[in-house]
Amino acid sequence: MPVEIIEDILEEIKRDNIETGRRIILDEYPFQPTLIHTRQYSEKQKMEQFKRDGFIDRYTGEKLVNPGVLKVISFIYPKEFPYHAHWKMTDTHMAYMELIPTIDHIVPISRGGEDNKENWATTSMKKNAIKSNWSLDELGWELYPAGDIDDWDGLTKLFISLVNKHPQILKDNYIAKWYRVSL
Repeated sequence: MPVEIIEDILEEIKRDNIETGRRIILDEYPFQPTLIHTRQYSEKQKMEQFKRDGFIDRYTGEKLVNPGVLKVISFIYPKEFPYHAHWKMTDTHMAYMELIPTIDHIVPISRGGEDNKENWATTSMKKNAIKSNWSLDELGWELYPAGDIDDWDGLTKLFISLVNKHPQILKDNYIAKWYRVSL
């Protein structure tokens, strides 16, 4: 167990056995750096992933929505449903954190995970922030099966129809970006 190893190292330091402590680290709890892979995916790739997972949070099984959906509400009701471009929590409705999908790496990049479709999972911004650099095992989480886009499309069809009915909302770059990749 790591805590016992740390205790052994400290005991060796206490006895002025610095080299013995070093050997314990190297033999029992060595530092294992991981190669960090950069993340590179387009909005189109994100949308493909969200559709592939059926707009389901793969860590909870809960439904998520097309990223443009909530921004339409904020566009029409800016005070009642605020949005901040940098997601400042004091200025952004909690629905953005709870319902907007993002791509997470099942095996975190910081832990040697690859940046490829096999290692991608759709999750909410909130769960992504909680998961951070932890493994599913470390959190006691599981990977839920992907949803079926025919059963739940993340309100994408409704989003497209609302934008088509109210094209002036395409002045908002965030809405326009998600509209284009939703078609």
